Formats: sequence, structure tokens, C-alpha cells
Amino acid sequence: MTLQINNLNINVDPELEAKAARLVAVFNGMESVLVAYSGGVDSALVLKVAHETLGPERAAGCLAISPSVPPREVELAKKHAAEMGVRLHLTYTKEMDKEGYVENSPNRCYYCKSTLYTELTEMAEQQNFAFIADGFNLDDKGDHRPGQRAGKELQVRSPLVEAGFTKADIRALSKALGLPTWNKPAAACLSSRIPYGTPVTVEALEKVGRAEEYLQDLGFVGVRVRHHGDMARIEIRPTDFARFLEDGTRQQISQGLHEIGYAFVSLDLDGYRTGSLNEVIFNRKKPLNVIQ
Repeated sequence: MTLQINNLNINVDPELEAKAARLVAVFNGMESVLVAYSGGVDSALVLKVAHETLGPERAAGCLAISPSVPPREVELAKKHAAEMGVRLHLTYTKEMDKEGYVENSPNRCYYCKSTLYTELTEMAEQQNFAFIADGFNLDDKGDHRPGQRAGKELQVRSPLVEAGFTKADIRALSKALGLPTWNKPAAACLSSRIPYGTPVTVEALEKVGRAEEYLQDLGFVGVRVRHHGDMARIEIRPTDFARFLEDGTRQQISQGLHEIGYAFVSLDLDGYRTGSLNEVIFNRKKPLNVIQ
């Protein structure tokens, strides 16, 4: 089937066409929108469709910059926004000033999103945007996401949820639209690498960021370095285990992370899975969402 979004004509299956049409209808009903854009696959699709539906004068994105976002991700988000031809604002959030965020309870994300959405609300009022939108989708409903509560309190819209999009739908439509983010790995904020109850510090965030970039430079995709004080617990895809343990590679990784400041370096045998630190909240007996 052929779907037309403004001047874009794309071929998608009937089910995805119907969802995309609903997404366009959601934006038409908004009239104008400021999108909380992180550079990830979800918010990138929201921003692109909003831009194509409403035009650059009535749709824009806002990228939050803070110590919890790796500089490499910030630059990539800017690059992708430029490639998509969308309008983008920047804001420097101050969640590190929030005691509830720094103390790192299981509700940490609430304080982060509350800070972000409050700033976006002020920006939207100043620039006459009628709504704020995020990138939450149907698959996000099954995880621990206190940030959604902050969104509801500040009346942030979730167009992907309203239009019935799953993560697979998002990647499929993003690919059909030719977005550079369609196959981008998930990239949660660096604070998600620090166990609940361990205070979030700029030093710890920088340490995690440097360690993950080191592993990325060695070719590991979707890697996570969970920060347990002096120990780095590395999560990689199980299909990468053999390469990780090759003679030379293992020693290189160990030495590199020691130089970054970790006294102990470990490999998690369960492999990379999203939100692994939430396992202390939920029943660990449930199947792990391991990324292959």
C-alpha cells in the first residue's frame, strides 16, 4: 500500500498504513507540537512525522543535554535531526540539582522527566506550541517507567501510543521513511547504569560513558556497562561473547577499563538486556529480555 505524508510517498503494509494514518491524524488534531527528542528511534519518528504533517513552523524538537547523556549521543542526535530536515532546539536540563534524582531511588526517572517536561512546558508557552509530545510506545507499558507519571501530570501527549505503535511498527515505518535512526540501538541515559540506592554523580556518569564508548570503539553494539562502585559489569549480546573472550580482546578490554578507573571488570553471562537493573524490582524468575 502507498501512504502519503505531506510530500512523502511510502510503501507499507495495510496494518502499518492504518497506524501511520492515525499518527498523522493525531498531529493534525494538535495543530502545533514541541517534541521531546532524544535522538532515539521513537522520538525521531514522532518528530519527523510531526514535521511532515504540520510543517517546520508548527512542529519542532527539543534535545536535552545533561551529564547523563553521552556527548557522542548528543552529536549523533543533532546530526540525525539535520539529516531529517527538522527544526531542533537545545536545552540544558538540571536534574542533577534534584535530590530525588541524585539519591537514585526506583523513581529516579520521574524526577528527570519532571524536570525535562517542566522546561519544555515553559519553552512551548514562549513559542506558542499547543502541545508537548514524547516517544513512548505500546511496548514501553510493560516496563518500570516512572517518567510516564511525570508526563501525565504535565499533560504530555504520547502520539505513538495513541496511534497504536509497537517498537516493531516504529522501526518499520522509520525504515520506510528512510530515517537514519530506523535500526539505531536503544540508548537509555547513563544514570540507568547505576544501581538503585547508589547516588548518581557526575564522576560516575563520566566513568560509565567513557567505558561504553571504549567498548563501542572496539565494535561492540548495544553494550552496557553497569556501574557497581569499583566494578564494571559489562553486558553485551551473547552472540558477541566469543569475540569478547578472544585472546587479546579480553585483555585489551580489561586494561582499558582499569585505566578508566574500574578496579574490577566482569562480563554478565546473562548478556545485554534492557533495564537489567529493574530486575531487583520485578520477580527475577520472569524471562530475561536478552538482546541477541
